[in-house]
Amino acid sequence: MKLTIDVRARDGAARTGVVATPRGEYRTPVFMPVGTRGAVRTLAADDLERLGVEIVLGNTYHLMLRPGEERIDRLGGLHGFMDWSGHVLTDSGGYQIFSLEPKVDDDGARFRSTYDGSLHHLTPERAAVIQAALGADIQMVLDVCPPLPSSADVVRTAVDRTAAWAARGRAAFLAERERRLGQGRDQAQFGIVQGGTDPVLRVESARRTLEVGFDGYAVGGLSVGETRDQMVEALATTMDELPADQPRYFMGLGDPVGLVEAVHLGVDMFDCVLPTRLGRHGTILTSAGRMNLRNARFADDDGPLDPALDGDGTGRYSRAYLRHLLMSDEPTAARLLTLHNVAWTLDLVARMRAAIEAGTFAALRREVLDVWATPRS
Repeated sequence: MKLTIDVRARDGAARTGVVATPRGEYRTPVFMPVGTRGAVRTLAADDLERLGVEIVLGNTYHLMLRPGEERIDRLGGLHGFMDWSGHVLTDSGGYQIFSLEPKVDDDGARFRSTYDGSLHHLTPERAAVIQAALGADIQMVLDVCPPLPSSADVVRTAVDRTAAWAARGRAAFLAERERRLGQGRDQAQFGIVQGGTDPVLRVESARRTLEVGFDGYAVGGLSVGETRDQMVEALATTMDELPADQPRYFMGLGDPVGLVEAVHLGVDMFDCVLPTRLGRHGTILTSAGRMNLRNARFADDDGPLDPALDGDGTGRYSRAYLRHLLMSDEPTAARLLTLHNVAWTLDLVARMRAAIEAGTFAALRREVLDVWATPRS
């Protein structure tokens, strides 16, 4: 099920469009909040609906361990389990597994559960079958994501294994997809490009991934420790190789500067835990930059979190009140600040879509860089 993007407008390499799937369609650029264990932390499905979220990302590593893909499958896949009618994308679990320093060979990765210490073996085939059971609209092939900086040998091995695993994961996906079509479920699978910050390896990885043939393509292995300039250079090299008629996904990117820079280069899809994680710990995203509500200067501030943002569900509450909830460890604070940060990020992406359509993306990019390039407390 090759996904194609119907490009509606361009401004340089930046573009906005619509991707049609068996479930419906989603607009691009699109930000996908991360629902690690089947929920965006502190939020429910109706919150996401009110915010206009179009795709939620599920974490295969956590879901396969708890409650298990077989149980989710019996209960209607993630859509039925979550009571979510929008799109779902699941990662392969590779990033989380490799953060645990597993034993990796050409066959796959062996690791212990962070929940109970049980031993597990994840292969490209197993990752595809698990995600089919989870029932996501889009699943990711299992790849090898090395931290940066890493030695040239480590990055080379990651590229080679990612390519070999891509072919195996694709074959398993197609077989499982054929088996499940009679159940009324259909999925797409994205391939992942690795290569660290080495432009030669990036090109090679992209071409080897394209040779396998996927329904869409993702840029992996960036925003994992390299500098911003290194990220942008490696991303630009990768984007030159990816098909213009299919969706292009930057994995694990969610800061405002990163978002505008990636859209500037033609990326269509993003996910990141940053907006929700910051919110739970008291940091808000605003048109004036990042603000930490724990700062004493907000104790008597009767203004809203961001006067420029409307419709996030928090406008009725003052910064002073939300700071009070935060300092009192009230769970309501984490929920409301998460609502705000997700809404703010979605609004930024909507503004980017509008700017592309109006031919003013360069001005919006400058505006975001002026505010966000230098972090503020």
